[in-house]
Amino acid sequence: MQVTTLRRYPVKSMLGEDVSELVVDESGAFGDRALAVIDTATGRVATAKQPRSWRQLLQCSAAGDPGRVHITLPDGRTVEAGAGDTARLLSGLLERDVRLADQRVDGIEMERADPDEVLARGIDAASNYVTGPVASATPGTSFVDYAPLHLITTATLDRLDIEAVRYRPNLIVTTPAEFPPYGENDWVGKELSIGEVRLSAITTTPRCAVPTLEHGDLPRAPEAVRRPMAENRVAVAIPGRGALPCAGVYLTVLQGGTIGTGDRLVIH
Repeated sequence: MQVTTLRRYPVKSMLGEDVSELVVDESGAFGDRALAVIDTATGRVATAKQPRSWRQLLQCSAAGDPGRVHITLPDGRTVEAGAGDTARLLSGLLERDVRLADQRVDGIEMERADPDEVLARGIDAASNYVTGPVASATPGTSFVDYAPLHLITTATLDRLDIEAVRYRPNLIVTTPAEFPPYGENDWVGKELSIGEVRLSAITTTPRCAVPTLEHGDLPRAPEAVRRPMAENRVAVAIPGRGALPCAGVYLTVLQGGTIGTGDRLVIH
């Protein structure tokens, strides 16, 4: 098995960038989800997991290291994340007052819509959502959903038959022909190594409504979640979540270092 694609997402819920290497430590990949849009009215992190309010974030893309992040808006304009008018421009796009944050504070929450309801009733009708903590399995100040890193295999992506960008992985791993779809399920509880980096697979990755939404020029794709709903509902190792449609695996970092494209992955 070999790492063939590495991605990071400098601003939470915006499109990200391919990179040739990721420098990782216990808090995840350097520059990944380093920034987040904050709803000033509620103090919560804006995430497309609540598509009725925040799906427009997926029409923006972000690139660059912390302190030098540039955001490309849907009209093609590129602005610096730290520029004085960036919050105003994002507030206009999202039709609510927002700001950008570069430090996750203890206890900050986000909203998560029920993907079954989003599929059944549509992205504007969906109102059944829960609030919960951001990055509860990740130390540090990044705005990852839960765990430091997310990995998915080509076997699973081939089975899903949908664009990989919709699942927002940090690592895509090419697997041999005999490797089964959703084979990452069997990695939970095991240690992985990629060169000097040691990782622990802590749970399968539950899929929310995000893969079904428009991503830049890509149209809506309800099938992006319907297939794992039908084929791979798994009891995830996340408190209070139960059995959910899953694709991929969440990882914590036991020993940091640099992961490069082409590096071999070994399961122990």
